[in-house]
Amino acid sequence: MTVYNGSCHCSRVRFRVEAEIDHVRACDCSICRRRGALIHRVEEDALELLTPIDELTTYRFHTGQATDYFCSDCGILPFRRPRTAPKLWGINVRCLAGLDLDSIPVQKVHGSRLP
Repeated sequence: MTVYNGSCHCSRVRFRVEAEIDHVRACDCSICRRRGALIHRVEEDALELLTPIDELTTYRFHTGQATDYFCSDCGILPFRRPRTAPKLWGINVRCLAGLDLDSIPVQKVHGSRLP
């Protein structure tokens, strides 16, 4: 496993994640399509928050089951709790330092088809 340091754009939200990032998910739902995040899911204990979670802003839409966490200053989404896997963290790999995004296969996810 590799440990990555992550942050939002302004670095107010900082975290570490331990993962072997062998793919990322690109969802076509209305919000993911607009934000352009590339998500890799990890187990709960793989994410270490260096900024207290209560300092982040949350957003829930549609069924209200997924929780998106944002920096209230720069607006970047570093991670989320997915609707279809609420015990996992969805990490926005675009927020990770030292990761070659072009070398990671992209798995297309059809969130737009969820009820």
